[in-house]
Amino acid sequence: MSVENISAILLAAGLSRRMGSRDKLLLEYKGMALIEHAINLLDSLPCREKILVTSPRHLEGISLPAGIATVLNQNPQAGQSESLRLGLGAATGQWYLFLNADQPRLELAALLPFFELSRTNQGKIIYPTVEGNPCSPTLFPASFREELLAQTGDAGGRAVRAAHPQVCLAFETDIPEDFADIDGPQDYSKLTTHTNR
Repeated sequence: MSVENISAILLAAGLSRRMGSRDKLLLEYKGMALIEHAINLLDSLPCREKILVTSPRHLEGISLPAGIATVLNQNPQAGQSESLRLGLGAATGQWYLFLNADQPRLELAALLPFFELSRTNQGKIIYPTVEGNPCSPTLFPASFREELLAQTGDAGGRAVRAAHPQVCLAFETDIPEDFADIDGPQDYSKLTTHTNR
C-alpha cells in the first residue's frame, strides 16, 4: 500500500513543560526513548514523504532511517506552531498527517483508517476519538495550509480543527490504549507500570 499524496509530519521539538525537569521525548519505554518509537512509526508509514521536525538535542545518539527528512527547530520555545510551520514548509503532499512524539504505543495498524478515509473524503479534517474525545494524530487537507501556517503558540492544528466542525470527520478507535499520550509524570508512570505487568 502506498499513499502518494500524504505528507507525514512528526512534531518532536517540544520543551516538555508538564514533565517538570525531565525531557519526555528522551524517557525510555521498552528499551528505547519515546522519540525513537515515534521515528520508527514515522518510518513505517506508507506516505509520500516523512518529515521529522525536532531540535538538535533530541537527535544525539539516534540513527535516522534514510527515508526521513529532518527539519531542525531552533526556536522550540515559540510553541508547537513553530514546528508545525517548519514541517509544512518541507511538505509537498495534498494531505498533512501531523503526529506527536508522545504516543509510544501507536503503531501503523491503528492509523490505517486515516489512509482509507482520505481516499473517499476529500476536504475533510480526519482524526480519531477515544470515547468521543478527539486525540492525535490529525490529517488535514492542503486547503487548510495557510490557516495552519497562521497559528501561533501551542494552539497548532487543534485550533484549526475546532474552527471547522462542519468538515471534521472523526472515527472512534477500537484500540484506545494505543492513542494514549504522555503529558506528565503520572502518564509516564502509568505507561511503565502497564509495561511491567
